[in-house]
Amino acid sequence: METKGIFRYRADVLTLLTVLGCAALMAASWWAIPQLTWPWVVAVVAVNCCYQFCVATIVHNTVHVPLFHSLLLNRMFQMLLSGVHGHPVSGFVPGHNLSHHKHLQTPMDSARTTRARFRWNILNQAFFFFLLMFEIMAAEQRFVKKMRKVKPRWARQYAMEAFVVFGLKIALLIIDWKLAVLILIIPNFYATWGIFGTNYWQHDGCDHTHPYNHSRNFTGRLFNILTFNNGYHAIHHMRPEVHWSLYPEYHAREVKPHCHPNLDQPSLIAYLWRTHVWPGKRSDYLGNPIAMPPAEDFSQDWVADVPDSPDTAIALGAIQ
Repeated sequence: METKGIFRYRADVLTLLTVLGCAALMAASWWAIPQLTWPWVVAVVAVNCCYQFCVATIVHNTVHVPLFHSLLLNRMFQMLLSGVHGHPVSGFVPGHNLSHHKHLQTPMDSARTTRARFRWNILNQAFFFFLLMFEIMAAEQRFVKKMRKVKPRWARQYAMEAFVVFGLKIALLIIDWKLAVLILIIPNFYATWGIFGTNYWQHDGCDHTHPYNHSRNFTGRLFNILTFNNGYHAIHHMRPEVHWSLYPEYHAREVKPHCHPNLDQPSLIAYLWRTHVWPGKRSDYLGNPIAMPPAEDFSQDWVADVPDSPDTAIALGAIQ
């Protein structure tokens, strides 16, 4: 329920505490790693990677539904979140809100799963981000250039977030580059790889033309606790303005009665084992081989088609 306090939704107290906790973990790891043996160093880095992935889901939620009523607090939080995440939060807007959401699984969706074409499905999952990254980064910069004229306040916010991100990285690399790589660079990259990889198993083999069967949902309790209900993906696409804390309720009411039962998966681990490891066959949600578009399928430039409209302003997230 939306509140009249500082937070728009009371559940985002947990969001803020999670981000602050991640920053504290990074600081503690910086102090602890020089005193640890290598097995413990690997364990600490792994914990940071997992925590960073949880933060990446917060980035995803934040660009759709800002935490605070105050624009200033939203701007400040996005700078904090950018520093922890290792990439400008506003940079998630172009490729996700305006490409993926508006043009799901079409040539104007930079993250469409049909770009991955390995025969063994686990390779599609593992390399999905690498197949997208350069095109997405290029589109992000074209979008930023366009926003300098269309939405200069958003472009200034992006610039401030970028300043925080790269200022922090450069400073830490100068102080101790080995620690910076272990605590900042590797976990940041893992989180970005992971959040794009989730897109693969959330949409591959679904029907993007169907009002309900366009996304795969994972309803396991632990997974959704750790990822702020990001397992409920269909309702997120149907109602991106809905706060993450309300996803289970909306899913039960508006998605579950209408979507195909195969798109409501109770266990992510069981699904990934079955579809990516053994037997590891890539199929649609009905169990049929996926009909892939021609290999020469090229992306279409969606940036040039972004209108200066109220819908675009809403899609810009906290900084409208």
